[in-house]
Amino acid sequence: MRRILIADDEANMRWVLERALSREGYEVEVVEDGQLALDRAVAERPNLVLLDLKMPKVDGLTVLKTLKEHYPDLMIIMMTAHGSTATAVGAMKAGAHDYLLKPFDIDELLITVAKAFEVESLREQVDYLKGEVRSGGWQLVGNSETMNGVKHLVERVALTPATVLIQGESGTGKELVAHAIHTLSPRVNGPFIRVNCAALTETLLESELFGHEKGAFTGAHARKSGRFELADGGTLFLDEIGELSFNVQAKLLRVLQERTFERVGGEKTIKVDVRIIAATNRDLLKESQEGRFREDLYYRLSVFPIFIPPLKERREDIPLLVNHFLKKLRTYGQAKAFSPGALKRLMEYDWPGNVRELENVVERMVIISQGPVIEDEGLPIFNNSLKVKEPDLFVLPPQGVSLEQLEKSFLQQAMEQTGGNQSQAAKRLGLSRHAFLYRLEKYGIDPHWGI
Repeated sequence: MRRILIADDEANMRWVLERALSREGYEVEVVEDGQLALDRAVAERPNLVLLDLKMPKVDGLTVLKTLKEHYPDLMIIMMTAHGSTATAVGAMKAGAHDYLLKPFDIDELLITVAKAFEVESLREQVDYLKGEVRSGGWQLVGNSETMNGVKHLVERVALTPATVLIQGESGTGKELVAHAIHTLSPRVNGPFIRVNCAALTETLLESELFGHEKGAFTGAHARKSGRFELADGGTLFLDEIGELSFNVQAKLLRVLQERTFERVGGEKTIKVDVRIIAATNRDLLKESQEGRFREDLYYRLSVFPIFIPPLKERREDIPLLVNHFLKKLRTYGQAKAFSPGALKRLMEYDWPGNVRELENVVERMVIISQGPVIEDEGLPIFNNSLKVKEPDLFVLPPQGVSLEQLEKSFLQQAMEQTGGNQSQAAKRLGLSRHAFLYRLEKYGIDPHWGI
């Protein structure tokens, strides 16, 4: 269970935050001043700290700097009703992951916390990637011909300012490639800011990208800087860019052309120095030709396209990937290995969820296997032929079946195969995202699966 420490001198705020986050399944502890925040953070090592800027004994900014000095990977979200946007941005530069301007909606809080944990879940993978950077060339797990081609492209484009479009199926590692490009680039000391374009409504996404002025829309209680401003001097990664509305596409095109924009509800033109890396699991060329994506934006984004092959097209990389995941999972206890027969089965499967699905299977088997060797018979039953096939129909067994259990099982499988990507999981089941989220809530399934 993820642990959250809340530090705020307002008793009512502490109560509201603790109740809201506890309902989401987090383990929450609250303190009322900066010194207690420091003491509890050192003693308990929480996964995330929600930190008020103005507090007695030790102010929030001092707590932030102290904690980041000793625990640089600790996720900290600043909260303030007093500071200006410049103060909040200053906190970001001092190491805060994000900030919330009071008063804020509970939904905004939950989204911000969920996004922070999404970043935390990726950190270990990114740390591994950074550890292999600049050591005789960047290394991505895999020695297949297709992956060697990807490595070569990443090394070439990283040193240039070119806009990059990464294309590939869900779970192939597009974000890791984006991180590698940033890490190998001259912008390595600048911020790497990620935006999931599929996770927000058009209004929220526009505000997320470009920021907003106070009063720009209902709930805009104060000015907030957007991701373009926060990424100034670094890289902005636009994940699932194919989900952008035409309105936001037009504004993004202008930023790519002029490197300027205005906040939502604002008139001041803001200039930024940001490198754009976009990713999509769609065929954007086809989307643009069929009128579902702006053709001019597509050509602006695809200055340097990189295609990440699905795992089924580079099966020879599966043993290397398995060994890589096993090394990462040694913290679970006993070191384990897959038998030759088990590896053979893994290499015969089609992996519709790609590398992410493979990692999930490896982790599950490490947890449930009893001995040091994971055998063939212990693997999940993919299907008789070990190939992913779409059945024409489901045959009702003579003993009957529970529709609710069947539906819940499909929802869980869709979330697992897509690594918690709600849009892709919904698409896999032929549902709208709204209908999919309704069913998750109906069966009590965590919508932030895998985050």
